[in-house]
Amino acid sequence: MQTTTSERSSWQHKIVSVEEAVAHIKRGQRVFVGSGAAEPQLLVKGMVARGTDLIDTQIAHLMTLGEAPYADQNMGEVFRHNALFIGANVRSAVASGRADYTPVFLSEIPRLFRRGRLHLDVALIQTTPPDRFGYCSYGISVDVVKAAAESADMVIAEINPNMPRTHGDSFIHVDQIDWMVENDSPLLEAGIPEIDETAAAIGEFAAGLIGNGATLQMGIGSIPNAVLRCLKNHRDLGVHTEMFSDGIIDLIESGVVNGARKTLLPGKVVSGFCMGSRRLYDFVDNNPFFDFRSVEFTNDPFVIARNNKMVSINSAIEIDLTGQVCADSIGHRFYSGIGGQVDFIRGAARSVGGKSILVLPSTASKGTASRIVKELRPGAGVVTTRGDVHYVVTEYGVADLWGKTVRERALALIAISHPDYREDLMKAARDRKLLPSDQFMMPRSAYPLRWERRFKSRDGRDILLRPARPTDEEALKGMLYSLDKDSIYQRFMAQISAFPHQQAQEMVNVDYLNTMCLLATEMDDEKEVICGIANYVLDRSSNYADAAFIVKDAWQGKGIGTELMLQLQKVAKENGIKGFTADVLKTNKAMMMVFQKSGSSITLSHEGEMHHMKMKFPKK
Repeated sequence: MQTTTSERSSWQHKIVSVEEAVAHIKRGQRVFVGSGAAEPQLLVKGMVARGTDLIDTQIAHLMTLGEAPYADQNMGEVFRHNALFIGANVRSAVASGRADYTPVFLSEIPRLFRRGRLHLDVALIQTTPPDRFGYCSYGISVDVVKAAAESADMVIAEINPNMPRTHGDSFIHVDQIDWMVENDSPLLEAGIPEIDETAAAIGEFAAGLIGNGATLQMGIGSIPNAVLRCLKNHRDLGVHTEMFSDGIIDLIESGVVNGARKTLLPGKVVSGFCMGSRRLYDFVDNNPFFDFRSVEFTNDPFVIARNNKMVSINSAIEIDLTGQVCADSIGHRFYSGIGGQVDFIRGAARSVGGKSILVLPSTASKGTASRIVKELRPGAGVVTTRGDVHYVVTEYGVADLWGKTVRERALALIAISHPDYREDLMKAARDRKLLPSDQFMMPRSAYPLRWERRFKSRDGRDILLRPARPTDEEALKGMLYSLDKDSIYQRFMAQISAFPHQQAQEMVNVDYLNTMCLLATEMDDEKEVICGIANYVLDRSSNYADAAFIVKDAWQGKGIGTELMLQLQKVAKENGIKGFTADVLKTNKAMMMVFQKSGSSITLSHEGEMHHMKMKFPKK
């Protein structure tokens, strides 16, 4: 609602020119600049235009989208910038030593301002014009801007009718603003990155970890957008995040994101700021579905944890074989910042049913370097400790590190690394005694997510059929040791009392083409339990694969064996295999019945107590 002439007259005297506004900035002061796409560009340009009049002036802010002329080389004797998060526009200044970097959790930055640890003399912000009640909205950037404006000795606002009026704890009264400058320029926009093949694969793997009713935190970029694109068939998702971009709009409009099952502020998208296109800014304008708040609230791990099924999605620069995460530097060179990664990882970890996910391509520098590394580069900072990491996702699969030994971690991370670097990583892990000396070299294949399938057993259990991973060895051994002697004899045709590492790893370390192992699993609380196994090994000379399966004793007779065999047959047919062969004891009637239900043409021959079966797959 526009203000009337009489309402405007109450604050008209505060409107001045850019030159008059920035004239109030004094030498030696610390000046805060508004964040992201809400950077007050006119005020920044006006301040820098004063040049040597402002010698020894300090500038502080998070990442901003606009220009940062105060960080230019020719301004080194005038301004000193302190990056609370390093953006592209100040990265070279920090690298050359002309600007500083303060490593700090995003949730704690407002406290630095409020407690005077980082005293602010002036806050330059951008807001909406005052409404008829005298309130200006911080719009698309509440984040640390609200705390800065409430802590600074002087507030200078660039009021812009193009700024969306956002709901939430997102307002400042005109009485709290000392000077105002009018601006009618379009807001800065962040480009929408294209989703390439790598990002799409990462998005699909990450989306598979997200259940219906989850509440999400995500960042900006091609990978977060790819994850969102893969959530179109989910239901009742919520959002509690530090920021978001255009990728969320389609999910809201389709009803996928509705916040219906959120346990904190249900029916609301809670965020600190947003950056994106004009479409996004128009979408959040005066939209009560969005609740913009300070990062004191959005990024507080204890607040985050109040959202059940909280899922955090963050990125990394590199991860070592034990799970240490570098996210703010490339070796000694500071690149970005701590931001909200640790805030949300720890909040999600404490959430009921929560998960934290780190997503990253397997390589950097156009494939010339692995992001999963033997050890972090000298100077690289550990943003997220190995004890905080839960899931890591690349385009080659998912590594679950939570509660795992360093041996299990190294194996899981190598399994999702780029195939070109696996041999070197494996050698390093063996040399450091992270892996046993007889650990198999992994095949070059990516985990085939497309072959995962869920079904209900005859007694109503929710069963997941999925390809095995090298990290399934311990769970597989647990399942095999739980079998009675008769089940072991029926499957292996021998009385086997031990399943050593050498044998067990062979069963799960498959290439998903010539060798395959499918697992039937059920979740027991947060632990995945293997209840059935089916595998094949291809004979290339005949293009037939030798197949076998076994179901845990307590799960037998519930249709699990049949589903395993049908899925194994589907995989084999997709891989161009002609059919299965199998040796089955005549007393193993259950296995015979499963093979007979496969729909294949079966030829039987007999030798003593053994059936020799040959099954030719149907063409359809």
